[in-house]
Amino acid sequence: MFRVISLNANGIRAAARKGFFDWLPKQAADVICVQETKAQVHQLEDEVFRPAGYHSFYEDAEKKGYSGTAIYTKHAPKKVVRGYGDDEFDNEGRYLEVQLEGLNVVSLYLPSGSSSEERQEAKYRCMESFGEHLKKIRRKRSQTIICGDWNIAHKEIDLKNWKSNKKNSGFLPEERAWMDEVFGDFGFIDAFRTLEQPPDQYTWWSNRGRAWDNNVGWRIDYHVVTNGLKDRVLRTEIYKDERFSDHAPLIMDYDWAHDG
Repeated sequence: MFRVISLNANGIRAAARKGFFDWLPKQAADVICVQETKAQVHQLEDEVFRPAGYHSFYEDAEKKGYSGTAIYTKHAPKKVVRGYGDDEFDNEGRYLEVQLEGLNVVSLYLPSGSSSEERQEAKYRCMESFGEHLKKIRRKRSQTIICGDWNIAHKEIDLKNWKSNKKNSGFLPEERAWMDEVFGDFGFIDAFRTLEQPPDQYTWWSNRGRAWDNNVGWRIDYHVVTNGLKDRVLRTEIYKDERFSDHAPLIMDYDWAHDG
């Protein structure tokens, strides 16, 4: 079994204060992917940010207190890839990849477009360039798990109030059509949906109103996998017993043995 956890921490230092790094060792994960670290690596000198038993990697945004990704892996990577080749978004620390034996794991934080029309246009640019990168990933011999916050709910089942959000960033027709491509022509799999799920499964809740209390959420965090992992998903869990962020940890177990 190979366990992979993904969490948008909404500030890794804030998540640490809320107990994330106390919870982590109990999970026996092989790889943990974190997004929205909101910190520069020099601000993370406390040993808590280098979990025992893991190789720790951080990819910061140039802008302080913004974006950023991290990966903790039990297995020493053959290679660490920082960025996917688009300077605009690589400078925001949105892509970090560890290449293991036959398996690559990515921590991904795609942009949100909710703050302004300019950011929505940036999101579309990112979708276009990242789509080209996805095609390159598909051509590799290694299998790949792309974990993270994609900032798009794909289908109506993926958010509570889909009717009132059809004109809002994160559920726009253009965004959903792109996800159709990711899981269609691009040849990737929404790993969470390979197993039967109960209704109302979400990974993010707005801080407005009582969204968390009433489970008025969105599923915008994914494990997107190459086709060779389609039938290897053993278990999925959205962990909600504790709150480390406005997102919940997404835990998945795969039928995969690490040989390295």
